[in-house]
Amino acid sequence: MTYRLVIFDWDGTLVDSVEHIAESLHQAATELGFPAREREAYRDIIGLGMVEALEALYPGISRDQMMSIREGYANYFFAKKTLPQNVFEGMADVVADLKLGGRSVAVATGKSRRGLDSALGTSGLGPHFDITRCADETRSKPDPRMLVEILEHFDIEPRDAVMIGDTRYDLEMARRIQMPAIGVEWGVHKREELGRYDPVRVAASVSELREALGLH
Repeated sequence: MTYRLVIFDWDGTLVDSVEHIAESLHQAATELGFPAREREAYRDIIGLGMVEALEALYPGISRDQMMSIREGYANYFFAKKTLPQNVFEGMADVVADLKLGGRSVAVATGKSRRGLDSALGTSGLGPHFDITRCADETRSKPDPRMLVEILEHFDIEPRDAVMIGDTRYDLEMARRIQMPAIGVEWGVHKREELGRYDPVRVAASVSELREALGLH
């Protein structure tokens, strides 16, 4: 199907940043005396907003403690810029080809606005997107609010758009408003987990994603 609007998750879908996020969270939390979690636990919350992620990692965490971890996380995370070589191979072409084909392209991410704006500027992807939405300016995935806001911007129905993401949060968000979704296997969650949320397809490669989007 040729979707009029293609909405991408950022981390783990467009950009190879999952391990950097996990390590930044680990360093920030453990330096403040919080117990280390298994690496998979840090990976599993990627896609959520920071507040929701920290509440999942450390139930009962106070607002002040959360702010301290967030400050430390930002110091670690922003020490490394998102460069064009951090974009998954072939994904920049996917985004560019969608735009050349006359389709609208957006981002719906658990990142902060500060984090996304920085990455848009340094990754080379920024000029391609018509609109972007972040967890700290709307609601965190899997709440579909950011998708609803993007749809309202274009005045189109969920069936005319598709959400592309690497986590169950992306696919559940889309399912809640009956928007088609495509899972990708190169990020956080794998095929079996993604398949539980009724995607129209789970792509194991960029070429499979291109095929699913009707790009040749």
